[in-house]
Amino acid sequence: MPDLILYVALGAGFAALVLAAYYTRAVLAAPRGSQRMVEISDAIREGAMAFLRREYTWILVFVVVMAGLIAVFLDWGWPWGAAAYVFGAALSAGAGYAGMQIATAANSRTTEAARSGGVPAALTVAFRGGAVAGFTIAGLGLLGVGVGFLVFDLLLELDAWAETITAIALGGSSIALFARVGGGIFTKAADVGADLVGKVEAGIPEDDPRNPAVIADNVGDNVGDVAGMGADLFESYVGALVAPIAYAAIVFRGAAYIEEAIIFPLAVAALGMFAAILGSFLVRASDEGHLTAALHRGANFALVVTALGVLGLSYWIFGDVAENPLGIWLAVIAGLSVGWLIGKISEWFTSDNHKTVKEIARHAQTGPATVIITGLAEGMRSAAFSVIVAAGGIGAALYAGNWALGDGGGLYGIAIAAIGVLATLGMTISMDAYGPIADNAGGIAEMAQLPPEVRHATDTLDALGNTTAAVAKGFAIASAAVTALALFTAFTQEVGLTSIDLTRAETTIGLLLGAMFPFLFAALTMSAVGRAANRMIDEVRRQFREIKGLREGEPGVKPEYAKCVDIATAGALREMVVPATLAIALPLVIGFIDVEALGGLLAGALVTGFLLAIFMANAGGAWDNAKKFIETGAYGGKGSDAHIAAVIGDTVGDPFKDTSGPAMNIVIKVMTIVSLIFASAFV
Repeated sequence: MPDLILYVALGAGFAALVLAAYYTRAVLAAPRGSQRMVEISDAIREGAMAFLRREYTWILVFVVVMAGLIAVFLDWGWPWGAAAYVFGAALSAGAGYAGMQIATAANSRTTEAARSGGVPAALTVAFRGGAVAGFTIAGLGLLGVGVGFLVFDLLLELDAWAETITAIALGGSSIALFARVGGGIFTKAADVGADLVGKVEAGIPEDDPRNPAVIADNVGDNVGDVAGMGADLFESYVGALVAPIAYAAIVFRGAAYIEEAIIFPLAVAALGMFAAILGSFLVRASDEGHLTAALHRGANFALVVTALGVLGLSYWIFGDVAENPLGIWLAVIAGLSVGWLIGKISEWFTSDNHKTVKEIARHAQTGPATVIITGLAEGMRSAAFSVIVAAGGIGAALYAGNWALGDGGGLYGIAIAAIGVLATLGMTISMDAYGPIADNAGGIAEMAQLPPEVRHATDTLDALGNTTAAVAKGFAIASAAVTALALFTAFTQEVGLTSIDLTRAETTIGLLLGAMFPFLFAALTMSAVGRAANRMIDEVRRQFREIKGLREGEPGVKPEYAKCVDIATAGALREMVVPATLAIALPLVIGFIDVEALGGLLAGALVTGFLLAIFMANAGGAWDNAKKFIETGAYGGKGSDAHIAAVIGDTVGDPFKDTSGPAMNIVIKVMTIVSLIFASAFV
């Protein structure tokens, strides 16, 4: 049975890549639009791919150093541990690259679809572009873990095969951390510079071709929200798969159900993949009023099919070895429910269909201060609700695991709840990645000076994209909390840590340092955005000042777009190094000093990192959609005082939702994975 499930999982991963290829052909077959639209699209594509190549060159240095540390300090590190780490990094980089390729190809095609067929046609093209990223990432993630299991356990029969597979997750986490931070700094530096000088100071529309930062802004949508997000969710998915496998292999040694416990996560992932593939074909809208329903139809179908299928899997795999196989199913359902509920909470707080965003927009009438105060408050409130849901889900999974497997099964229940959260990842990413494609499409419509109804269609898709992005971040953050807890438990088993004694000064120091680090990380990344945005603002102002006729839009006068792209690229690459390196170095330093202090560090980082991630993602999404709600005509519409206040709120929220917040879930997992992998060196 384990061999059969493994091959089915590998088949599911391959099927996802086949679907991605099918959607790629469908997107590329769509018309690109006018020559001007093609020129703009090509400029965005060129800037995005140039940034990605330079970013990966920088990250390569870190990957080589980290692989060397694994090879030198760990008994199992050479050659297979280092090879697994590099393999995971390569898969993560490849997933981001593939997503970027198709996203930059789909943007002008979405604009042309909006021009010729309205919102429904544009949704089809944009979703298919997002689906290429979604199913490439999910497919490579499942194939990566499956191949690792096949090679390191079944073929090579390594004693430390579980730790070696965990190195695949660390490779994905390393790429994700740098890609998320670097891409987030790039996109928000460009966005802030374009908005503050263009919309607020110069009074020109968003994505106006006169704005020198407009190409950099559209490039940023891709490097931050496609490549960065892709690497982020690849890492989340692989981590969610590896956590229960590693936990079972380490904790259940000698148990009658160890084989079943190890292979079960791959079975759930395979089922979820096939369900997501079927669900992707259900995303279609007949008119503008049913966009949300169209996206949710496919996602909800995949969730329901997965939930029902896992019931059968639980009895098939654990029927002869578990005390109550139903408990296994309940643990996965707890994870699915947590992901769905946190996604719904994110939707409630970030969609302009609900009162939170409308209330923030109403406060814009009294100025930017009240916009910011209200957004901060609502972000904090959303974090409270999300924590209650996560705590309830963890408690339910713990109880279900103990009921299924007896004492010790509870933490396995929590671990498989994590894969429940991300079982239908292909659909989750497809809904997320379509957003930046729609955003780019709107920019192309503005720069190509297409009729207003085209921009209306793309803005409608973009507003929904902000909400789906917040929902996807909710899924990723929920899985991060659960996965980090499972990895943390495996770490305590490896170092022999049975409890964390807060009366010990060293442990309390570790706890405080861990609780502090997400705040320091957020400060470093937000400051990085501020510095890069300052340079961008100075450059945009210089061009408006020195290039005669640019601000007035005189014929033949064009801004120097490339200089703004270069500023954002240089700033992002320079600024990403310190915060990302600290996230990996800190647990290594503390671990070599005191493992119980490291336990405190990981516990503190998990709690505050989870809270900050939810708070920042939802506050930022709410500010963004409050601005877009006003731009539809509410409270004076574009150019009004309320609009200017909302733009300022949105600008504050940009690094919240697209730089610091999304990177937080990677931080709490990468710290735990590093600790688990180097556990043998610490003791």
